[in-house]
Amino acid sequence: MSCNIAIVGATGLVGRTILKVIEEYKLPVDNIHLFASKNSQGLELEFFNEKIKVQELTENSFKDIDIVLFSAGSEISSFYAPIANACGATVIDNSSCFRMNSNVPLVVPEINIQEVDNAKIIANPNCSTITAVIALNALKKFGLLSVGYTSFQAVSGAGQKGLIDLENTLNGKKPSYFSANISQTCIPQIDDFVEGGYTKEEIKMQEETKKILHMPGLKISSTCVRVPVPNSHAVAVAVQLKKSFELEEVYRAFNNAKGLQVVDEPQKGLYPLSTIANGSDITFVGRIRRDTATENGVLFYCVADNLRKGAASNAVQIAQYLIS
Repeated sequence: MSCNIAIVGATGLVGRTILKVIEEYKLPVDNIHLFASKNSQGLELEFFNEKIKVQELTENSFKDIDIVLFSAGSEISSFYAPIANACGATVIDNSSCFRMNSNVPLVVPEINIQEVDNAKIIANPNCSTITAVIALNALKKFGLLSVGYTSFQAVSGAGQKGLIDLENTLNGKKPSYFSANISQTCIPQIDDFVEGGYTKEEIKMQEETKKILHMPGLKISSTCVRVPVPNSHAVAVAVQLKKSFELEEVYRAFNNAKGLQVVDEPQKGLYPLSTIANGSDITFVGRIRRDTATENGVLFYCVADNLRKGAASNAVQIAQYLIS
């Protein structure tokens, strides 16, 4: 089976990566349509050695489209996704617009791909959530009591403007996007603060994890930090389990999990790094050890390419399932 696919937000970092991943995965595409704002109309992007022109997104863009991958922000998704549905297209949305809608599945294929069946809109989780939740899901059989996240998020998570700000500040210029010189420090704020002292990004990680794992009562805390790294997010995770365990059992659970690769030989300097994750659709996990501060606690550190597995590849894997 083949189909007609559209990418909304095709000229952004994630949109361009979606196009690249569709090509790598060799999805059986009859026609691909690239949409963006009026300012990008006429730009050409390469797809299977052909130049595809970017079109301006309008209410009439979705005729004869089977799957639309949105990566243009919540405002665009909120307005255009229902229009795409009305034209008969299935929507896979990368924004936060639909993630917590009880009627919209929030999907990581390695965990809950079956939830996309018969769905008109499918939500892609936050990139930092995806980085952590595949490894966390592998421990679900031990029973999860509480989770503590500390994320170390690359500047590409903020889009092209984040990458530009890192480059500019590395060259001695003043920051124009981040609140501080990202080349010289880590910034313990991603998105706006809300009541209780958390940021919106931190709340996303907490609530999305509960929804994906179908554990609404799971206790989760989180701290999200922007770091001076171009690409690939890392998350340090502290989990308290209901059942006692041997570390060998945790290693076995990680080794048997789809989409995970254990890299954990610290004596040899082998552990998850952004440089390993870049360009990969695997989540790398390591620094696995007991948490000496809690009973039945385990600590681990995971890294994934936020533009690929954290966004584009996750969405394309969903599309691949729909097509098959």
